Amino acid sequence: MVVARVFGKSSPEAIQRENDRLAALQQFDLLDTPRDEGFERIVRLIKQIFSVDIGIVSLIDAHRQWYKACSGLSADEVSLEDTFCRCVVDCDEPVIVQDATKDFRFLKHPSVTGEEHIRFYAGVPLRTKAGHMIGTVCAIDRLPRSFGNRDLGILEELAGAAMDRIELMQSAATDGLTEAMTRRAFKQEADQLISLALRHQHDLSCIVFDIDHFKQVNDTHGHAAGDEVLRAVASICRSTLRVGDLFGRIGGEEFAIVLPHVDRDGAVAVAEKLRAAIASQPIVGDHGALKVTASLGTSALSIVSKDIETLLAQADAAMYQAKHGGRNRCVSWSAIHADHAIGARRRVLKAGSIMFNERRSTIDCTVKSIGSESAGLSVSNTTGIPPEFILAIKGEGFETNCRVISQDRQHLEVAFR
Repeated sequence: MVVARVFGKSSPEAIQRENDRLAALQQFDLLDTPRDEGFERIVRLIKQIFSVDIGIVSLIDAHRQWYKACSGLSADEVSLEDTFCRCVVDCDEPVIVQDATKDFRFLKHPSVTGEEHIRFYAGVPLRTKAGHMIGTVCAIDRLPRSFGNRDLGILEELAGAAMDRIELMQSAATDGLTEAMTRRAFKQEADQLISLALRHQHDLSCIVFDIDHFKQVNDTHGHAAGDEVLRAVASICRSTLRVGDLFGRIGGEEFAIVLPHVDRDGAVAVAEKLRAAIASQPIVGDHGALKVTASLGTSALSIVSKDIETLLAQADAAMYQAKHGGRNRCVSWSAIHADHAIGARRRVLKAGSIMFNERRSTIDCTVKSIGSESAGLSVSNTTGIPPEFILAIKGEGFETNCRVISQDRQHLEVAFR
């Protein structure tokens, strides 16, 4: 049921530019990765050099601005509709706003009229060597201020330093905080193990898990306590897993494991062992003794799921079911797949639209993985999205009916109908 459709008033050139921009961003695979001290240093420098309240290094996908590093704001991301940086994306060049109350584009913006009291904004593109804008570097203040060519030049140099850091991170194999593999290195190694398993016809399984209510740990006890929890959980995992198992940190508090020569039942047993070990060991530090739990999902190599993206998508969907079922539990993809479909997937980064209410309601989304039967979507908030809707991919003439397999606050796994 694929039909052609014209999206909004965007020109074909603008749609193609956005598709190219998202494709460039996808290559770095940096969205939702853990905090990094190199970027934290850059945002601290922004605040010190310009004497402003807020410094940001961000990546921008199809529906949101995600902060790789931010000093001065508590949020981790903001809807693209609600950010000043949308103007940088649209015009593909620096934007300077010396006094937002006197700029027709922003004078009625909630960040200007509300409690955040934003007055000054300077944003420059975070640009790849090929010229694609994948994010922004920003200096923001709550007082009007001037910003000359010298200041702009310095901010652009800091954006260049941020891009250099991104390039450098592509070769990193180990997460500095937890000593787990980085997401990129984990996927590369997993691809090799899967190829061996397929060639020699032996079992292989995958586990995805994250720490329950981790944001509450950071909010209540601070990031230092959160870091200690992550280190402790990673240590528990390493002491529980075999030497040949792959263990990676693929998000802030999300980890993944590949188990060679382990079938689906064996994966459930390993996941349960990990769950029990994490739940039973209080994490002691300056914050006192914290008890944490994890929700785990498992998947296994099959005639359909024979690449790491599909295995991760299936294990992710099972993990969402574990969270929906009350957390601190394990769910196997094989236990839920009878009613749902996740076939082979490929990783993408595309601009999509979720349409419902007889097409009167539309929500922007980012399509993060897709196959012939299903897709993984990211949105600013899943609240209010119905269990069935139409998914369209902008600029491709793709449109299909979907039903929700599983979801959390910002992610949806959907099957095509």
